Amino acid sequence: AHSMLFVNNLAHNGNAEQKQRILPKVCSGEWVGAMAMSEPDAGTDVLGLKTSAARDEHGNWVLNGRKMWITNGVVDEDGEPADVVIVYARTGEKENGRPELSTFLVEKGFSGYSVGQKIIDKTGMRSSNTAELVFDNCIIPSSNLIGNLGESITHMMKNLEIERLTLAAMSLGIARRSVEEMNRYASERQSFGKDIRSFGQIQKHIGDSWAKYRAIRSYTYDTAHSMNLGGGNQRLDSDGIKLFASTAAKEIADSAIQVMGGYGYVAEYVVERLWRDSKLLEIGGGTIESHQKNITRDLEKNPQAILD
Repeated sequence: AHSMLFVNNLAHNGNAEQKQRILPKVCSGEWVGAMAMSEPDAGTDVLGLKTSAARDEHGNWVLNGRKMWITNGVVDEDGEPADVVIVYARTGEKENGRPELSTFLVEKGFSGYSVGQKIIDKTGMRSSNTAELVFDNCIIPSSNLIGNLGESITHMMKNLEIERLTLAAMSLGIARRSVEEMNRYASERQSFGKDIRSFGQIQKHIGDSWAKYRAIRSYTYDTAHSMNLGGGNQRLDSDGIKLFASTAAKEIADSAIQVMGGYGYVAEYVVERLWRDSKLLEIGGGTIESHQKNITRDLEKNPQAILD
């Protein structure tokens, strides 16, 4: 969230003044950054965002709305908000009737910027601070507009492609650790006088998991090698790798629990946490259903991609 959703976003979309002023602080760790897109009633449907910004008589922007599920939105147990947040908001309506979405920098200390709640009791990713952010007549200077009015969709789509690759890499890590744990346990645990790895049922879990892990690895590295960090129009593989990797990692973690039986189900072993963490990767950064829709649409427009 800090490095990809905020730092990379600002590095590619911010102006010289914004980058010179903010990037040194977020790159050094002095400031913690976040990106606020999702809302209580809008996630994948970005055109359904209700948070809005309007100019006041002084030329500043006045931001109103709520953002939900914001990683790094809160940085401690006392409700301290992120030092700086990239916020997407409505600033008008386009000629075709679609909302005009624009991108703003909101900094800690701005009037009207606060934490609504720290989100607790998550299934997984519990060490990741997650919050609802509230903007109540939040005053934003005009210099904190990123890019031009109406450019948020471009900012979002370019950054989402990189985010999805990053989440696929997280899935790869979950898969690797799960394979490592189940393979080790299969040699340590005996049943009916034999290592359990000698039984066909266990071999299926380990063998299938190894193949899926290697497939995730190959597709992740291939996508990373071909991706242009500052470009766009790379959705087919950014969606494809996250679609495959997130579900495959969850299946591998599930197999690890099955191989380890009761021990896999308790926190004494790490695989139950990996299983819980893996589920978020099918939701965050775009749901797997949205990836299926995007891939199908993109292949209709560009069937040559299948042969490339």
